[in-house]
Amino acid sequence: MSEEVGDTPLSVMEEPLLPVRMLNEFAYCPRLAYLEWVQGEFADSADTVEGRFHHRRVDESPKRQVGTGSGEAGACPRTSAEVEDDTMIHQRSVWLSSERLGITAKIDLVEGVGDAVAPVDYKRGKRPHVDKGAWEPERVQLCAQGLILRDNGFECDGGFLYFAGSRERVAIAFDPELIERTLALIHQMRQVARDGIIPPPLMDSPKCPRCSLVSICLPDEIGWLRQEHKQEHKDDEPAASTVRRLLPSRDDALPFYVQRPGARVKKDGDCLKVVDHDEVLAEARLVEVSHLVLFGHVQVSTQVVQELCQREIPISYLSSGGWFYGLTTGLIHKNVELRRRQYAAAMDRGFCLRLASRLVQAKIANCRTILRRNHIAAPETVLQDLKRDLQHAGQAQSLEELLGIEGTAGRRYFAEFRGMLKADGEPPEFDFDGRNRRPPKDPVNALLSLAYAMLTREWTVTLHAVGLDPFLGFYHQPRYGRPALALDLMEEFRPLIADSAVLTAINNGEVRSTDFIRRMGTVALTLEGRRRFIETYERRMSQEITHPVFGYQVSYRRVLEVQARLFGRYLLGEIPHYPAFTTR
Repeated sequence: MSEEVGDTPLSVMEEPLLPVRMLNEFAYCPRLAYLEWVQGEFADSADTVEGRFHHRRVDESPKRQVGTGSGEAGACPRTSAEVEDDTMIHQRSVWLSSERLGITAKIDLVEGVGDAVAPVDYKRGKRPHVDKGAWEPERVQLCAQGLILRDNGFECDGGFLYFAGSRERVAIAFDPELIERTLALIHQMRQVARDGIIPPPLMDSPKCPRCSLVSICLPDEIGWLRQEHKQEHKDDEPAASTVRRLLPSRDDALPFYVQRPGARVKKDGDCLKVVDHDEVLAEARLVEVSHLVLFGHVQVSTQVVQELCQREIPISYLSSGGWFYGLTTGLIHKNVELRRRQYAAAMDRGFCLRLASRLVQAKIANCRTILRRNHIAAPETVLQDLKRDLQHAGQAQSLEELLGIEGTAGRRYFAEFRGMLKADGEPPEFDFDGRNRRPPKDPVNALLSLAYAMLTREWTVTLHAVGLDPFLGFYHQPRYGRPALALDLMEEFRPLIADSAVLTAINNGEVRSTDFIRRMGTVALTLEGRRRFIETYERRMSQEITHPVFGYQVSYRRVLEVQARLFGRYLLGEIPHYPAFTTR
């Protein structure tokens, strides 16, 4: 399929029309435009929210479909009276398209007399005092709108940018230089989208900190990992500097847990309320909820489901004992490219083994670190054995061999787990004699099982949000109903998050032996005990740490998202290896 720049019609009928606002993004940062248009990524920032606020008058006005620029009779619905020279045009929120150029736009305001019109584009902020009146992305976007107007039968030699911050209009002339640049960018963006190769991130750019997609793009992290890979092969290059702290250090929205049997979750204005008959048990503002987690027989209204889907807030369903069933979400991620790479990579046994080895090595290293931190007198022989297991995991020749190495290391680790628990009373309040499950037979294993189920849920939601398929793994093989990829990527975080939360809850007395129900050889938490353990787990997730690779302060909750996105970049070939998370 050919595409030429100039007056020759473009053969773009088989491709979607390019939104002109994406052309603005492409001129600003090609990677940003690719993420938004091709991969379907989006995130709000203070700037995007402010921009929508300034466009509210335009967006609330009746929209008008002026034409398609197809050249067909009747394509432009103006009457003969409307094209007389003295006819005034002042129309807001006008949708226009040009099949010839393959672009479409919603123009904030079209004004003029007769056939001579000018587009007006609203911008947040103040007018920049730069040459040519405005930055290139804004001028290109306005020029593209003018070209669409021309293709719809209007005369258009220029337009205006209205800056809401300073309440000023800036006139922009559509001269040959600007038109040529606009057509070139249209061609380039279409070619980039057609090639399916994401543009590289900007390097140490001042544009990045205020970008709404910085936590999705990860420009400094990817640049650092690429530089690190180069240094492994070139000792004379300068060392990479510490990565800028571009991610927020905390989350304003947090998970909302509901576990009372028979309780109902309903919507009341901008709040979620948990009620049992006529009693209000708890409530939370929707803007403060990142995730609704339901344990057991909890009812949720249709209004709540619809509102949370619209806000892209997931709902997780767990059994009364904490077993993760599944989730409801309104987010249908458009990044098909990422999932295609995931499916293709999952068929490569060599890729699966390399990734699994890296994950198991990180898990063993973190288990060893937890023992060294918390064990009263960790046997040196066990620490050395774990170190050898770590080395063997990197040399495994098959997934089956790796599974055996991981099992051996796990038995060594849990054999010493008792030494990390405070022994109060005689016999000890919490005794532990190795890992057991389905169902757990002692309080410690009950806590571990619940913590692992919660971590599985956390990873499943995170992977779904970034566009990966949580149910197709590389180490854990696919099985009906099992989120295999979530189980893969949580391996390195089991000791750091789940085990650590269990140790904290027991050693600090936040969960006591009276918080468990013992029946027919099985053990389960009471509602009050589970509530206090959830609080301990959430504190751990919100705890800020120094990232071991990038050096900035970040919460464990945010770390999961960073790791998931870096895994996606690894699948897409942007970084040479997956940076497993290990701490010292």
